[in-house]
Parts: sequence; structure tokens; C-alpha cells
Amino acid sequence: MKAGILIFPGINRERDMAIALRQSFGVAPRFIWHKETELGGLDLVVIPGGFSFGDYLRAGAMAAHSPIMQAVKAHAARGGYVLGVCNGFQILTEAGLLPGALLRNAGLRFLSMDTELQVLRNDTVFTRRFGAGEVFRAPMAHGDGNYTADAPTLDRLEGENLVAFRYAGENCNGSARRIAGIFSTNLRILGLMPHPENLVDPLMGGTDGKPLFDSLAAA
Repeated sequence: MKAGILIFPGINRERDMAIALRQSFGVAPRFIWHKETELGGLDLVVIPGGFSFGDYLRAGAMAAHSPIMQAVKAHAARGGYVLGVCNGFQILTEAGLLPGALLRNAGLRFLSMDTELQVLRNDTVFTRRFGAGEVFRAPMAHGDGNYTADAPTLDRLEGENLVAFRYAGENCNGSARRIAGIFSTNLRILGLMPHPENLVDPLMGGTDGKPLFDSLAAA
């Protein structure tokens, strides 16, 4: 699987993501500057975390209108895989590729801590190496991670089994229904707030997040 990582001004987790992808895929991903307009035949596009454009206006709002995002939308329309983590999740919602929005954390504080996520389904290309219902550790680092959507959208996500991960411990950012990550309707786009790429090697303190990348490598 050929993977690329998008780079926006202010993004700062691209190297962490590259390490995770290289470990599982065996080859280095391509870095793609936000002003480019072609993806070059990639299978997987990854939007990493950070503070694109300084979170000016709203987190992810400006990045969603960068030139490369038209190529990402076309890639998604063809059924390509897309992964957005933290700021990447925010960008996906701002671009309309995933429903809902990420608001300020419930306590209006930036949160930098470990959290526990429950895997809601393990029959997707992103989760097949996790156990059904498995709970794993993932670091979070965000000020705008409070996932919200209107009641019909939340009901649809639950009814269509599109909730990927739920906070298993404290719901410290206040996300609706403890939602930590969601899939697109075709299960080919995943957005989540915590950072599985920060736990893919024992030297990082654990390998809890590695199954996500191993799942993609096996696709």
C-alpha cells in the first residue's frame, strides 16, 4: 500500500506518523506539501496532528481549503483510504469528508495525557488487527477534541455502526456519546482524536497503537 502524509503550515506530527507507517509498511511514506494538487497514485492519504495554520478561525478550517484537499476529496470519491488524526480529524470534518465538528474541550483546557479507547468493530481495514471490544492506550494532545453533531447524525453513526472508537475511561473532552473516532459510510475514511502513532514501539513506552498501522499494511 502506497501512503502519503499531508503537510500544512503548523502540522507537527508528520514525523511520528512516518515512523508508524514505515514500521508497518516497510517503506517510507511520501510527504505532500499542501499546495500540491496531485497525490500520485497513493492508496492511503494521512492527515497528521498539529496546529495547521495556527488553528486560525477554527481548528482545521483553513487547511480544509488548501489546494491538495481537492485531490483528497477526489481520492476519497474513488474509494481511496484516508486517515486523519487529531488536527487531521478536524480537517476531515471541516472539509465535509466526515460528519460533525470538533469543538473546544468541555473544560476549556488543552489536554495532554494518555487515554483509553475501546474498539467498536474490528472488521475494517483500519481495525482488523485489534480484538473486538479491545481497549487500548493512546495519547491525546488537543484543545479542540470535543466531538459533536446533531442528534440525527449521532443516531445515524450509532445505527450504521460507524463509531470506530469510544473513550473507555474518563470522557475528559466532553465528546458526544464518548465518541473518539468515526468512519465514513464506506469505511474507507477514519478520523480520530488520540494519537495511535505515538505508541508503535517499545522505546515509545508501548505498542498499543501499532495494530492500526499493521491493519492498513495488511489491506
